[in-house]
Amino acid sequence: MSDAPATILVVDDDEFTAELTGMLLDASGYGVVIAIGGMEALEKIAEDASIRMVVSDMNMPFMDGVQLFAELRGNGCNQPFVLLTGEEAAPLRAAHPDLDGVLTKDEDLQETLPEMVAGLLARS
Repeated sequence: MSDAPATILVVDDDEFTAELTGMLLDASGYGVVIAIGGMEALEKIAEDASIRMVVSDMNMPFMDGVQLFAELRGNGCNQPFVLLTGEEAAPLRAAHPDLDGVLTKDEDLQETLPEMVAGLLARS
């Protein structure tokens, strides 16, 4: 087993937000690959076998986070998938129990996201 940090694909249609999320995960010791939107995410995950997890925004044009999750699972990609939303997380969690995690983008994200990522990677 390699000692290299786990690589996480961060997906957001807003490049600035994607970079911020990536910096948060980088500061926690993870490698980060950024995709701007769902279509680019599908390309990146097909090209990079080292990606161990996906952290995606919910509200994106063309393909939202839930659609991206369904597309990845349909393609046989079983990496843990965490959905980030600007709204309340509980309704999304209830509507989509197959998601590995749903977090609200709030002031606690800098603590909750690395904790969830570490827990999911430990199980995968």
